[in-house]
Amino acid sequence: MLEFIRQSMTLIAFGLASPFGVNAGIEESKYQVVQKLGDGIEIREYESRIVAETTIASTGTDMARSEGFDVIARYIFGANQKKQSIAMTAPVEMAQVGTTIAMNMPVEAQNGSDAMAMRFFMPASYRMESLPTPTDSRVKLVEVPRARQAVMHFTGSTSDAAIAGKARQLLEALKTSSWNAVGPTSAYLYNPPWTLPFLRRNEVMVAVAAR
Repeated sequence: MLEFIRQSMTLIAFGLASPFGVNAGIEESKYQVVQKLGDGIEIREYESRIVAETTIASTGTDMARSEGFDVIARYIFGANQKKQSIAMTAPVEMAQVGTTIAMNMPVEAQNGSDAMAMRFFMPASYRMESLPTPTDSRVKLVEVPRARQAVMHFTGSTSDAAIAGKARQLLEALKTSSWNAVGPTSAYLYNPPWTLPFLRRNEVMVAVAAR
């Protein structure tokens, strides 16, 4: 009961603060900054993490994102064999299906012409054996290895066109750095859709290796 009350208060605080870009009480993925390249670009080191992921047929970006989010959200709110709630984390990640996903809320989403994959990163306190089994077969629990990533911050629109433009900008910047992109790009979304656009915290990322 105390845990339910705590999570309910967190959700209420999140709902009140999130329009202004504040993710009250939401755990975020931990990382170490290896290098700052300028223009809002960082090279980050993430430890191994566990994600809940799903893939949705992309009949339309907004519809696919909403469906993907709902499928995994139901898992963390109790659609699992233990009927156990799991705390929200940040960000959400999106990336293209048909390529390997490089890498709390985070959620990771990959979107392409035919399908979109989305991931929520599980709170750091969980191990694979301690997470409840999803009751929806569309939700998969996956452990992603430690990764070094180039990440660029941006605000505003998270449309496909906006994300693609920022991804191109990131890849172009890496060409003159000491880092090579070694995987597909994807996007980290830290705020819900109702957050004021100019206050949104968004990122594009790609796995990298030193030249």
